[in-house]
Amino acid sequence: MKICFWGEIAGALDGNPLGGGEKQIALLAKALVKAGHEVIYVDYTVQNDYSTKEGIKVYGIRGYEKGIKGLRNLTSRLRLIYKSLKDKKADIYYCRIRDFRHILAYWAARAVKAKFVFGTAADLDLLGFKERLKYLYLTDVRNLWWFTNGFLSEIVYPFLLRKSDLVLVQHEGQKEILSGKNIKSQVFPNLIEFTDEVVINCSDTTDYVYVGALDKRKGFDILFNLIKRTPDQSYKIIGEPRDKTAFYLYDKLKSFSNVKLLGKLPHSDTYKQIASSKALISTSPREGFPNIFLEAWSVGIPVLSLYVDPGNVIKKMNLGIVANGNMEIIIKFMEGPGVTREFCERAKEYVEKNHLLNERKVKEISNLFVNLIG
Repeated sequence: MKICFWGEIAGALDGNPLGGGEKQIALLAKALVKAGHEVIYVDYTVQNDYSTKEGIKVYGIRGYEKGIKGLRNLTSRLRLIYKSLKDKKADIYYCRIRDFRHILAYWAARAVKAKFVFGTAADLDLLGFKERLKYLYLTDVRNLWWFTNGFLSEIVYPFLLRKSDLVLVQHEGQKEILSGKNIKSQVFPNLIEFTDEVVINCSDTTDYVYVGALDKRKGFDILFNLIKRTPDQSYKIIGEPRDKTAFYLYDKLKSFSNVKLLGKLPHSDTYKQIASSKALISTSPREGFPNIFLEAWSVGIPVLSLYVDPGNVIKKMNLGIVANGNMEIIIKFMEGPGVTREFCERAKEYVEKNHLLNERKVKEISNLFVNLIG
């Protein structure tokens, strides 16, 4: 069976993903290769075709850089992406991450009589336009292409959710949202790989860690207020500012004696920083199922989330706290004794059972795709 992925995604195969979605695509691709399937990537940023050590075939798109700048994104490049995808003649085409060009993969799948799988990312992709307007479009304006992609995605996404042969969601909450729209879906939990480089640390540590994009959309301004209110606590911040608000607040934090600004780190170093922390802080108002939550639990660290609880798993499995927007709950937890060894073992067990990319999970993934083909 041949499965095709596409996008600016090849970097994740070498451990340098643009974001969490690209990382999850890479883990899924590796699982399918381990199961004996042929996996191909179509990435328009790749200059020369190659195969990874796992056996994933990565293809660029010839002629992608040609054309008139400013116009080619909506003219020649769309044609080239479609042709490249269609020429691969895969059995299954898989898409994830918010991009209106997924319609090209859908059309390619239909042209070669293949199946189309649509994986959801953030909850915002499934909620109403007002939610996206408030938490995405009005907080993260970047450039003309970002605006164009957002506008066209509002048309494409509802269509793909209803026309896909299989919709994969990250947690039960997303499944319920789609069920309310009469759209069938299947829960497909995010994946994680353990590394030998990180040692689980269940001892008392003093730092709280924040990891991710530093911008208003992710609640960096809220984190700043939390830090101001808790001068007796120490923090590590991993990431770089991305908007005017974040640049301003980041500069102010440089004078805070209880804050370490670590900038953007390689993934292995980030993992080590999480493992040596007291808890992971999340102030983002909307997410899907953050990879960083899994990484925290995998090293025995609780998640202190101001808003997000994917599928209510934090509450159900007692993997930290969810404050429902009440910062006082976060602050009260910080005044407590910290993490117990029992929590560390329970968190690690949860990840191993539900998210770890092991032989059992590889078999589950393979069966899911094979059954789709029939």
